[in-house]
Amino acid sequence: MTRPWTPGTADADLTALAATPRLVVALDFDGTASPLVVDPMAARAHPAVATQIARLAAMRDTVVAFVSGRSMHDLREITEHTDDSVIALAGSHGAQYWFPGEGAADAPGAPTADGAREELWAAAQPIIDRYEGAELEPKTFGMGVHTRRADRETEERVFAEIDALVAERFPHWRRRAGHRVLEFSSRAEGKDAAMAALRERFDATGILFAGDDVTDEDAMRVLGEGDLGVRVGPGESAAALRVDSPEQVGALLETLADERQVALGG
Repeated sequence: MTRPWTPGTADADLTALAATPRLVVALDFDGTASPLVVDPMAARAHPAVATQIARLAAMRDTVVAFVSGRSMHDLREITEHTDDSVIALAGSHGAQYWFPGEGAADAPGAPTADGAREELWAAAQPIIDRYEGAELEPKTFGMGVHTRRADRETEERVFAEIDALVAERFPHWRRRAGHRVLEFSSRAEGKDAAMAALRERFDATGILFAGDDVTDEDAMRVLGEGDLGVRVGPGESAAALRVDSPEQVGALLETLADERQVALGG
Protein backbone atom coordinates (compact mmCIF):
# COMPACT_ATOMS: atom_id res chain seq x y z
CA MET A 1 0.00 0.00 0.00
CA THR A 2 1.50 3.32 -1.07
CA ARG A 3 0.90 6.00 1.54
CA PRO A 4 1.13 9.76 0.96
CA TRP A 5 4.00 11.66 2.53
CA THR A 6 3.40 15.23 3.59
CA PRO A 7 6.45 17.53 3.69
CA GLY A 8 7.57 18.21 7.24
CA THR A 9 6.08 15.04 8.69
CA ALA A 10 7.99 12.18 10.29
CA ASP A 11 7.98 8.70 8.74
CA ALA A 12 9.40 5.66 10.51
CA ASP A 13 10.72 4.03 7.32
CA LEU A 14 12.47 7.23 6.24
CA THR A 15 14.03 7.62 9.68
CA ALA A 16 15.24 4.02 9.65
CA LEU A 17 16.73 4.42 6.18
CA ALA A 18 18.58 7.56 7.27
CA ALA A 19 20.43 5.48 9.86
CA THR A 20 21.48 2.66 7.52
CA PRO A 21 25.28 2.12 7.49
CA ARG A 22 25.76 2.51 3.71
CA LEU A 23 23.06 4.45 1.88
CA VAL A 24 22.39 4.76 -1.85
CA VAL A 25 19.92 7.47 -2.92
CA ALA A 26 18.83 6.61 -6.47
CA LEU A 27 16.57 8.94 -8.42
CA ASP A 28 14.88 8.75 -11.78
CA PHE A 29 15.44 12.07 -13.54
CA ASP A 30 12.53 13.11 -15.79
CA GLY A 31 9.44 13.76 -13.69
CA THR A 32 11.28 12.95 -10.45
CA ALA A 33 14.43 15.04 -10.05
CA SER A 34 13.24 17.34 -12.85
CA PRO A 35 9.77 18.52 -13.85
CA LEU A 36 8.58 17.09 -17.18
CA VAL A 37 9.28 19.60 -19.94
CA VAL A 38 8.28 19.80 -23.60
CA ASP A 39 11.88 19.67 -24.86
CA PRO A 40 13.47 16.57 -23.28
CA MET A 41 16.99 18.00 -23.51
CA ALA A 42 15.92 21.11 -21.59
CA ALA A 43 15.23 19.08 -18.43
CA ARG A 44 17.25 20.11 -15.36
CA ALA A 45 17.04 19.12 -11.71
CA HIS A 46 14.62 21.13 -9.59
CA PRO A 47 16.67 23.52 -7.41
CA ALA A 48 15.34 21.93 -4.19
CA VAL A 49 16.44 18.50 -5.43
CA ALA A 50 19.85 19.74 -6.56
CA THR A 51 20.52 21.33 -3.17
CA GLN A 52 19.73 18.17 -1.22
CA ILE A 53 21.63 15.93 -3.64
CA ALA A 54 24.72 18.02 -2.98
CA ARG A 55 24.20 17.69 0.78
CA LEU A 56 23.71 13.93 0.68
CA ALA A 57 26.58 13.29 -1.72
CA ALA A 58 28.95 15.11 0.65
CA MET A 59 28.08 12.80 3.56
CA ARG A 60 30.20 9.78 4.37
CA ASP A 61 28.90 6.33 3.48
CA THR A 62 26.29 7.96 1.23
CA VAL A 63 26.07 7.69 -2.57
CA VAL A 64 23.68 9.53 -4.89
CA ALA A 65 22.82 8.10 -8.31
CA PHE A 66 20.56 9.07 -11.19
CA VAL A 67 18.84 6.07 -12.80
CA SER A 68 17.28 6.84 -16.17
CA GLY A 69 16.12 5.44 -19.47
CA ARG A 70 18.19 8.12 -21.20
CA SER A 71 21.34 7.16 -23.07
CA MET A 72 24.45 8.00 -21.07
CA HIS A 73 25.45 10.93 -23.30
CA ASP A 74 22.08 12.63 -22.89
CA LEU A 75 21.86 11.76 -19.19
CA ARG A 76 25.20 13.43 -18.52
CA GLU A 77 24.04 16.55 -20.36
CA ILE A 78 20.73 17.00 -18.56
CA THR A 79 22.22 16.23 -15.14
CA GLU A 80 25.08 18.68 -15.84
CA HIS A 81 27.44 15.85 -14.95
CA THR A 82 31.21 16.40 -15.11
CA ASP A 83 34.18 14.02 -15.15
CA ASP A 84 34.97 14.82 -11.52
CA SER A 85 31.40 14.32 -10.30
CA VAL A 86 30.69 12.24 -7.19
CA ILE A 87 27.24 11.30 -8.56
CA ALA A 88 26.86 7.81 -10.05
CA LEU A 89 24.77 7.31 -13.20
CA ALA A 90 22.80 4.39 -14.59
CA GLY A 91 21.58 5.05 -18.12
CA SER A 92 19.63 3.11 -20.76
CA HIS A 93 17.51 1.48 -18.03
CA GLY A 94 20.55 -0.16 -16.45
CA ALA A 95 22.60 -1.08 -19.53
CA GLN A 96 25.12 1.79 -19.07
CA TYR A 97 26.91 3.08 -15.97
CA TRP A 98 29.22 5.86 -14.86
CA PHE A 99 30.96 5.51 -11.50
CA PRO A 100 32.87 8.22 -9.59
CA GLY A 101 36.61 7.75 -9.90
CA GLU A 102 36.21 5.21 -12.71
CA GLY A 103 34.06 6.66 -15.46
CA ALA A 104 31.92 4.80 -17.98
CA ALA A 105 31.23 1.11 -17.53
CA ASP A 106 28.73 -0.67 -19.79
CA ALA A 107 26.82 -3.60 -18.34
CA PRO A 108 27.77 -6.98 -19.82
CA GLY A 109 25.44 -8.13 -22.57
CA ALA A 110 25.09 -8.70 -26.28
CA PRO A 111 25.78 -5.60 -28.40
CA THR A 112 23.17 -4.30 -30.80
CA ALA A 113 23.65 -5.83 -34.23
CA ASP A 114 25.61 -3.54 -36.55
CA GLY A 115 23.32 -1.12 -38.32
CA ALA A 116 20.16 -2.32 -36.58
CA ARG A 117 19.37 0.83 -34.63
CA GLU A 118 20.17 3.03 -37.65
CA GLU A 119 17.83 0.87 -39.74
CA LEU A 120 15.09 1.41 -37.19
CA TRP A 121 15.70 5.16 -37.01
CA ALA A 122 15.56 5.44 -40.80
CA ALA A 123 12.30 3.47 -41.00
CA ALA A 124 10.69 5.31 -38.06
CA GLN A 125 11.55 8.86 -39.07
CA PRO A 126 9.15 9.12 -42.06
CA ILE A 127 6.32 7.87 -39.84
CA ILE A 128 7.13 10.36 -37.11
CA ASP A 129 7.48 13.21 -39.62
CA ARG A 130 3.83 12.74 -40.64
CA TYR A 131 2.58 13.51 -37.14
CA GLU A 132 2.78 17.03 -35.76
CA GLY A 133 4.34 17.12 -32.32
CA ALA A 134 5.97 13.67 -32.50
CA GLU A 135 9.74 13.47 -32.13
CA LEU A 136 12.37 10.73 -32.49
CA GLU A 137 15.00 10.32 -29.78
CA PRO A 138 17.89 8.14 -31.02
CA LYS A 139 19.28 6.01 -28.18
CA THR A 140 22.40 3.92 -27.71
CA PHE A 141 20.46 0.67 -27.86
CA GLY A 142 17.32 1.73 -29.74
CA MET A 143 15.01 4.73 -29.82
CA GLY A 144 12.26 6.66 -28.09
CA VAL A 145 9.27 8.38 -29.67
CA HIS A 146 8.15 11.46 -27.73
CA THR A 147 4.69 13.02 -28.02
CA ARG A 148 4.77 15.78 -25.39
CA ARG A 149 4.02 18.36 -28.11
CA ALA A 150 1.22 16.27 -29.68
CA ASP A 151 -2.44 15.76 -28.84
CA ARG A 152 -3.64 12.41 -27.53
CA GLU A 153 -5.20 11.31 -30.84
CA THR A 154 -1.92 11.94 -32.63
CA GLU A 155 -0.04 10.04 -29.92
CA GLU A 156 -2.31 7.03 -30.31
CA ARG A 157 -1.89 6.94 -34.08
CA VAL A 158 1.88 7.40 -34.21
CA PHE A 159 2.45 4.85 -31.43
CA ALA A 160 0.29 2.33 -33.32
CA GLU A 161 2.34 2.76 -36.50
CA ILE A 162 5.65 2.55 -34.65
CA ASP A 163 4.47 -0.56 -32.79
CA ALA A 164 3.63 -2.22 -36.11
CA LEU A 165 7.01 -1.26 -37.57
CA VAL A 166 9.01 -2.66 -34.68
CA ALA A 167 6.88 -5.82 -34.48
CA GLU A 168 7.75 -6.48 -38.12
CA ARG A 169 11.44 -5.53 -38.10
CA PHE A 170 12.61 -6.15 -34.50
CA PRO A 171 10.02 -8.32 -32.74
CA HIS A 172 12.35 -9.32 -29.90
CA TRP A 173 13.32 -5.80 -28.85
CA ARG A 174 12.02 -4.68 -25.46
CA ARG A 175 9.09 -2.28 -25.55
CA ARG A 176 8.47 0.32 -22.82
CA ALA A 177 5.65 2.85 -22.61
CA GLY A 178 5.91 5.88 -20.33
CA HIS A 179 4.64 9.43 -19.91
CA ARG A 180 4.15 10.59 -23.53
CA VAL A 181 6.95 8.32 -24.76
CA LEU A 182 7.27 4.91 -26.39
CA GLU A 183 10.68 3.23 -26.28
CA PHE A 184 12.30 0.20 -27.89
CA SER A 185 15.64 -1.33 -26.94
CA SER A 186 17.76 -4.22 -28.14
CA ARG A 187 18.80 -4.70 -24.51
CA ALA A 188 16.54 -6.35 -21.95
CA GLU A 189 17.84 -4.63 -18.81
CA GLY A 190 15.41 -2.71 -16.64
CA LYS A 191 15.85 -0.48 -13.62
CA ASP A 192 15.73 -3.59 -11.45
CA ALA A 193 19.16 -4.41 -12.90
CA ALA A 194 20.34 -0.92 -11.95
CA MET A 195 19.26 -1.46 -8.32
CA ALA A 196 21.23 -4.70 -8.17
CA ALA A 197 24.30 -3.10 -9.75
CA LEU A 198 24.27 -0.10 -7.41
CA ARG A 199 23.70 -2.29 -4.35
CA GLU A 200 26.65 -4.51 -5.23
CA ARG A 201 28.95 -1.70 -6.37
CA PHE A 202 28.51 0.39 -3.22
CA ASP A 203 27.79 -2.43 -0.76
CA ALA A 204 24.54 -0.67 0.09
CA THR A 205 22.67 -1.65 3.24
CA GLY A 206 19.74 0.55 2.23
CA ILE A 207 18.48 2.13 -1.00
CA LEU A 208 16.02 4.95 -1.51
CA PHE A 209 14.64 4.88 -5.03
CA ALA A 210 12.24 7.53 -6.34
CA GLY A 211 10.48 7.44 -9.70
CA ASP A 212 7.33 8.60 -11.46
CA ASP A 213 6.71 6.26 -14.37
CA VAL A 214 5.83 2.69 -15.32
CA THR A 215 9.47 1.80 -16.03
CA ASP A 216 10.40 2.82 -12.48
CA GLU A 217 8.22 0.05 -11.10
CA ASP A 218 10.86 -2.49 -12.19
CA ALA A 219 13.09 -0.93 -9.55
CA MET A 220 10.34 -0.54 -6.94
CA ARG A 221 9.51 -4.24 -7.09
CA VAL A 222 13.02 -5.41 -6.22
CA LEU A 223 13.49 -3.13 -3.22
CA GLY A 224 13.73 -5.16 -0.02
CA GLU A 225 13.81 -4.84 3.72
CA GLY A 226 15.72 -1.73 4.71
CA ASP A 227 15.02 -0.01 1.37
CA LEU A 228 12.39 2.62 0.58
CA GLY A 229 10.51 3.29 -2.65
CA VAL A 230 8.97 6.69 -3.39
CA ARG A 231 6.41 7.21 -6.16
CA VAL A 232 6.18 10.70 -7.62
CA GLY A 233 2.66 11.54 -8.76
CA PRO A 234 -0.35 9.30 -9.41
CA GLY A 235 -0.52 5.70 -10.56
CA GLU A 236 -0.38 2.23 -9.07
CA SER A 237 2.95 1.54 -7.44
CA ALA A 238 4.93 -0.89 -5.32
CA ALA A 239 6.49 2.11 -3.54
CA ALA A 240 5.90 2.66 0.17
CA LEU A 241 5.59 6.45 -0.05
CA ARG A 242 4.04 8.88 -2.54
CA VAL A 243 4.83 12.55 -3.13
CA ASP A 244 3.18 14.92 -5.60
CA SER A 245 6.03 16.54 -7.50
CA PRO A 246 9.79 17.02 -7.92
CA GLU A 247 9.51 19.91 -5.47
CA GLN A 248 8.23 17.47 -2.86
CA VAL A 249 11.05 15.08 -3.78
CA GLY A 250 13.35 17.91 -2.72
CA ALA A 251 11.49 18.25 0.58
CA LEU A 252 11.72 14.50 1.22
CA LEU A 253 15.44 14.51 0.46
CA GLU A 254 15.87 17.43 2.85
CA THR A 255 14.21 15.40 5.62
CA LEU A 256 16.39 12.41 4.77
CA ALA A 257 19.54 14.57 4.78
CA ASP A 258 18.64 16.16 8.10
CA GLU A 259 18.03 12.79 9.73
CA ARG A 260 21.11 11.19 8.19
CA GLN A 261 23.26 14.04 9.44
CA VAL A 262 22.02 13.31 12.95
CA ALA A 263 22.48 9.54 12.49
CA LEU A 264 26.08 10.04 11.34
CA GLY A 265 26.82 12.17 14.37
CA GLY A 266 26.45 15.61 12.83
